[in-house]
Amino acid sequence: MTEEITNSTARDRIFRRDFLRLSGYTLGALTLPAPWRQFGQPFPEAERLGRVCVGRADLMAAPDAASAILGSLYEDAVVDWRREVVGSHPYRTNQTWVETPDGFLHAPYVQPVRNMPNAPVDALHETSIGPGMWVEVTVPWVDIVLDNPPARSPWLKEATLPRVYYSQILWVDQVRQDGDGSWYRVNERYGFGDIFWARAEAFRPLTEEELAPINPGAPDKRVVVDVTHQTMACYQGSEEVYFCRISTGAKFNAAGEAVDEWSTPLGGHPIWRKVVSLHMVGGTTGGGYDLPGIGWTTLFVGNGVAIHSTFWHNDFGVPRSHGCVNARPEDAKWVFRWVEPVVPYDPGDVTVGMPGGTRVEVVET
Repeated sequence: MTEEITNSTARDRIFRRDFLRLSGYTLGALTLPAPWRQFGQPFPEAERLGRVCVGRADLMAAPDAASAILGSLYEDAVVDWRREVVGSHPYRTNQTWVETPDGFLHAPYVQPVRNMPNAPVDALHETSIGPGMWVEVTVPWVDIVLDNPPARSPWLKEATLPRVYYSQILWVDQVRQDGDGSWYRVNERYGFGDIFWARAEAFRPLTEEELAPINPGAPDKRVVVDVTHQTMACYQGSEEVYFCRISTGAKFNAAGEAVDEWSTPLGGHPIWRKVVSLHMVGGTTGGGYDLPGIGWTTLFVGNGVAIHSTFWHNDFGVPRSHGCVNARPEDAKWVFRWVEPVVPYDPGDVTVGMPGGTRVEVVET
């Protein structure tokens, strides 16, 4: 059964890649080739799902790296997440595994996701920059179609199958309907200028209540990021009100070389900007990144270091970033709402001068 899943996934990816390459797809007036519209990989029918977020992940017979390999799953394969268990993976900090119906996957390789389609909206509300709304992806992934080719963003130029993923947050500025249903036009406020369309059911509109501040104006708020133990704690005075695991700056690159420039800066830093969603880009060839739709972004160092939502790994508790504080979406969202300054839904972006907002203390213990 595992081999059938593996081979089917690989065939699906090849079929989709070749079809999109040969069809010369564009959206324009929202006219898509019918086979593209109708083609789709069904997701497993389960409450909890996992998306493989690396190029390849081996399915093991037990939650142990030394157990037999039953098969392999490839990037964007979606599995039934039965449960998370503690196992064994020598030389790795993270010892958690995800049990699926077909074997065990090392948890850092699997993004926790759900499949929750939404009823599309018919019209958009007027905002300070025109009609629009903030939306969150609530399905494991959804294919996108570029409206204004050629692609400008590096991630789109390099993508074989351009998609956006569960928990990403984006700005929608148009709604259209055709024979197959409703589509949203995504127009990133702070991206490279790429505009694309995707099926509306994949997105949940954010509400103003979701951005409502938590305990606004309370004195003595501070955030403590512990790079030694890879944790983040929020304090009001001496009382700890929130705690979670995180991933701060990586100490080594993929080649095993030390990269001091990726360290999360130690010391106290006041928050200077908060934005509901940001397109983040940086680094160099071989170590760069280009990531759209980064939700709940709280910037506290002037060169772009931030606490933000993370969808591309599930390895919290291990240093992995290029200096930022990677957090689970739910953790990044809580911190975003709790720290100062307060950010209104419209425009969803606030910058403050010195002395700044809530202080973020990055420490070694």
